[in-house]
Amino acid sequence: MNSEASAPAQSNDAGGEIPNETARRLESALRGRRATVAVVGLGYVGLPLVRALHDAGFPVLGYDVDREKIAKLRRGEDYLKHLGPSFAARLNASGRFRASADEAELRDADAIILCVPTPLGPHREPDLEYLLSSTRMVARRLRRGHLVVLESTTFPGTTREWMRPILEETGLRCGSDYFLAYSPEREDPGRTDASTRTIPKLVGGVDDVSGDLAEALYASCIDKVHRVSSADIAESAKLLENVYRAVNIALVNELKVVFDEMGIDVWEVVRAAATKPFGFEAFWPGPGLGGHCIPIDPFYLTWRAKEFGHSTRFIELAGEINSRMPRHVVSRVADALNRARKPVHGADVIVIGIAYKPDVDDMRESPAAEIIERLMALGARVAYHDPLVPVFPAMRRHRIDLRSEALDAARLARSDCVVIVTDHRAIDYALLGEHAALIVDTRNAMEDVPRPRATVVKA
Repeated sequence: MNSEASAPAQSNDAGGEIPNETARRLESALRGRRATVAVVGLGYVGLPLVRALHDAGFPVLGYDVDREKIAKLRRGEDYLKHLGPSFAARLNASGRFRASADEAELRDADAIILCVPTPLGPHREPDLEYLLSSTRMVARRLRRGHLVVLESTTFPGTTREWMRPILEETGLRCGSDYFLAYSPEREDPGRTDASTRTIPKLVGGVDDVSGDLAEALYASCIDKVHRVSSADIAESAKLLENVYRAVNIALVNELKVVFDEMGIDVWEVVRAAATKPFGFEAFWPGPGLGGHCIPIDPFYLTWRAKEFGHSTRFIELAGEINSRMPRHVVSRVADALNRARKPVHGADVIVIGIAYKPDVDDMRESPAAEIIERLMALGARVAYHDPLVPVFPAMRRHRIDLRSEALDAARLARSDCVVIVTDHRAIDYALLGEHAALIVDTRNAMEDVPRPRATVVKA
């Protein structure tokens, strides 16, 4: 339902109370789940949000510039496997969902939520290309009574200082004619103990009325909504969440390197420290950061802080440590091969798992790409096995022409080194331990394999 169409807005040229009535009509439609909600960007953030809105009973428009995604959704094909089988078919069968690549359809929605990428540029500066182009697209279709919400992670002030001026080039005014808010996504692909609906939602408006309406929207489809005083607070809270994780992962990654030199197992150290019931949270080392948040988001704050004359040294140091980890892994592979009296050049290396985290097919910012490229640059013959990623996808900064190879005893026996980068549960680690000669394990995945024949080196 188009809430404005149900009660057409009157002219406000004389400066009456029409904007308040517009907001009241929209709030009623949102709380009654009669409002049509458009989700712009149908990836790892947008599509789970579509599910939450749809399951709550909203009519939903899914928009994406990728026409192949739209075609798959219309055919009922699932392209994000972690959302479960037949997800797209269920959307289509309900009669309350339509997928479109036609921006003109956005005008008929009542609320428009932007879930678009916010990557980094080549010098770790914010790349707002997708966000700004999407905002301009919304501006072309903006009408009185629209609620616009940004979910993409960004620096404090983006919604208010960058989006609002673009939208107000239309002549419509925020807080009276249309409404603007920020609500950061908190997706964790592959997680089974939480979903978009059950993860608490932060909401902050550019103004109070916008915040009220965004809160009404999310309260209608999310179990718990936490209202904050402004969009800037919500933007900052999202960055704090990911800075916290990046810094603590950097700490344990640095300790891993130090403890290794001492002959101390960092994984056992972390487990031991985690027995303390207060004052400690376990973070685990790995081959480098991946995903859509932790490798990227802290640098949005670093960039913004410089505009105010501050240097975020803690964040920058964490980024430096975490970005070194793929090189550390390659160094450990070279050392392990050297001890086996084999050069890296010409070595047959199998990388196990290339997704950025276990049990998903998500390759965004995966450290596996840099590890493979560095091994290739040293002359290694590199193959990979990942049951969830059959073909190495094109990435923003990497082009690797490989396909996942099947693993069996003969293939493992031919390898000089197996490198575990991502510890999918579907991997047969006992098979690796039985038939590989050398394993470099970046995830401690071999811990539960009793008495492997392979030489196992932790990295």
